[in-house]
Amino acid sequence: MASAMRSVLSRGNATAQAVKAPIQLNSLTGTYATSTYLAALKKSPKDLESLAKDIEAFDKKIKEDAKVSAFIQNPTLSASERTKALSSVVPSGSSPILLNLLTVLSENGRLSSAPKVFQDFGSLISAYRGELEVTVTSAEPLDNKALNRVDKALQGTEIAKGKTLKVVNRVNPSVLGGLLVDFGDKSIDLSASSKVNRFNAALTRE
Repeated sequence: MASAMRSVLSRGNATAQAVKAPIQLNSLTGTYATSTYLAALKKSPKDLESLAKDIEAFDKKIKEDAKVSAFIQNPTLSASERTKALSSVVPSGSSPILLNLLTVLSENGRLSSAPKVFQDFGSLISAYRGELEVTVTSAEPLDNKALNRVDKALQGTEIAKGKTLKVVNRVNPSVLGGLLVDFGDKSIDLSASSKVNRFNAALTRE
């Protein structure tokens, strides 16, 4: 993990000594995200915000462009093929730190982890902005009306006090129905799968 952080930081001409991440992420993807965050913030807050926009745009591109998604997930490409292709899929004018990050992931055989790294970076930038990221996991995508109801329900809670809520919808068919709501260090399980598991557990006890 340490080598991954040093690699992205050195490519961004930054060190971790002058700046600090707002939250600690202990996963490998979190380490890549943290090193990317530090590299941008070391330059300036403006560079960090610019990078955040570029990452959000490229993450959306992966989800919507089948060719880009296939490239990111393709394990058969050689290192040189991936490096060459990266320059063409990353939009011109994007933060060089984004290309640095993708290049490091590619060199380490972890390019397919880019979406998760972007997700972890989103958590860092939300904390930096004083936002409370609320992850709502559902079996199918939720419309804005449903997400607004979640936002309104959490606005009056103590944990949301003084923060701007950022509600993010993630899709996981295994929840069967209902919702999983994660915010701060709290989690609310309103999924049908949770109810089924509790029912099965009760039958087992009997």
